[in-house]
Amino acid sequence: MDLRKTLIFVAAFALTACASVPAPKRGATAAQPLATHKVTQPPADEDALAQMLAGEFALGDANLPDAARRYAAAAALSDDPSVAAQATRLALAAKDYKLARETLTRWRALRPGDSGVVQTDAALALVEGDTEAAFRALDSLNAQPQGQGWRLIGQVLLGATDKEAAGKLLERLAMPSALAAANEETWVALSQLAYKLERKAYARQLADAAVKKFGGSKAYSWSAQLAGEEGDKMRARMQYAEAIKRSPKDIRLRAAYAILLGEEGDNPAAARVLAEGPQDEYTYAARAAYVARSRDKALIQALYDELKNKPADERVARAELLGQLAEMLEQKSTALTWYQQVRDDDEHWFESQVRVAVLLQDQGKHDAALAITHELQARAGDEPKKLGDAYLLEAELVDDASSEAALAVYSRGLNVLPDDTRLIYARALRYANDGRTAEAERDLRRVLELKPADVDAMNALGYTLADANQKLEEAYTLIQAALKAKPEEPAVIDSLGWVQFRRGHLAEAETALRRAYEKQPDAEIASHLGEVLWHRGNKDEAKTILEAGRKKDAKNKSLLDTLKRLGL
Repeated sequence: MDLRKTLIFVAAFALTACASVPAPKRGATAAQPLATHKVTQPPADEDALAQMLAGEFALGDANLPDAARRYAAAAALSDDPSVAAQATRLALAAKDYKLARETLTRWRALRPGDSGVVQTDAALALVEGDTEAAFRALDSLNAQPQGQGWRLIGQVLLGATDKEAAGKLLERLAMPSALAAANEETWVALSQLAYKLERKAYARQLADAAVKKFGGSKAYSWSAQLAGEEGDKMRARMQYAEAIKRSPKDIRLRAAYAILLGEEGDNPAAARVLAEGPQDEYTYAARAAYVARSRDKALIQALYDELKNKPADERVARAELLGQLAEMLEQKSTALTWYQQVRDDDEHWFESQVRVAVLLQDQGKHDAALAITHELQARAGDEPKKLGDAYLLEAELVDDASSEAALAVYSRGLNVLPDDTRLIYARALRYANDGRTAEAERDLRRVLELKPADVDAMNALGYTLADANQKLEEAYTLIQAALKAKPEEPAVIDSLGWVQFRRGHLAEAETALRRAYEKQPDAEIASHLGEVLWHRGNKDEAKTILEAGRKKDAKNKSLLDTLKRLGL
């Protein structure tokens, strides 16, 4: 019997016995049947059960060294190989390699030839730097039937702390001749192991050999992943295509290929790859994401029509996705109808109701939209994220009508969620847009107090101070910190140009603003670049850029302020 199970059994029996033995009757003189039977309790250091129990207590206290010593003592007293195995594992975990050798010797004596013994022997040899002993032990595992030896070898090498030594051992063990009888999965797994052990050239060698030897989808798929990691996107595409030819119904394979295509910016191709074959919730959602990024109306329409023509129960189950696709097709009334069909027990109900409110507002049904935000606030319960979303939505709905009303919503939300940085940040931007710099600064500093690494808050505070022509050196420092975190972000580059303008560094301001405008030629950046060019005497180009900004967004506040200042 397993001694650990025996320990539990004995303990349970002892408790039962204590509860059930009757007390002797008063005045009884005759000896009870067991009254003269004496049980000799062995000393604790000679009792395997006691040592195991002490080891378990030590484990409970996270005292690995003591647990290892206790189990080693139990292993010496027990003929159960599982106790010796546990003692060896604990000694290894405690990094007591001398003790691990002792318990391993006991384990081997009790169960010679056990694969776990050989694995541990190899692992210890690696720890001790004896790679030849490790090689001999691992090589002997290849005798395991049905390729199990490679799995055992992989476990040892993957767990090794010395990845360099483990990688060299893998190359010696996984010679083509040694792998001759192995199947495709084993070749691929060993190539993957080589990659994890930083033997990338060998990983590629095994992958190529697997493709040549088997030509299966697993080999092609792994070779394609390697090609992607190597930066050879063309090869990755070709090999993914070959893999899909062999396993056209493998959704994971098509998803991996689509991810590669999406990373290359070929979103239409990614959507098409996912469309060819069986569909599930993942493929439909991923296709929608790819077609949205592609902005290809034909692809969006095709996916919309495909889902719209499904049976009624499937249409209802995907009503939120259909609503999103309808919005992409600028069919707002149809989108509203789809969103309204999302059941309240659907995981997307909340997000769908947000879109319902926005679309109702777009139709001029302000009161109905507002009623939805209040319902969402009531139903959000103890979910802070959703509750914050509901307050942000309400503020957005009332903002066009009244800045004060929006500020009141933010403040009401913050009474319930005082540390919601999204609400604080949104209120700060509203204050800044109204020219209330002190309040905006207060809120943005609070965001940075709660989230010191918030790049958007750093940039917003720096820009707000620069726009108000206040604390320009601090503003510059904040924007530089934001730029370090997001060096290619147009909004941050724009802030840098604007603070340089305020500091009187016009050449540096122009350089930064031209770069920002090249990345994102919107009305806000156009207003800043136009003003800097105007002050540098390049008035014709300034007018051209300001007019381009006006065509994009004639109501932009920054643009209107600039035109007013320049008398344009």
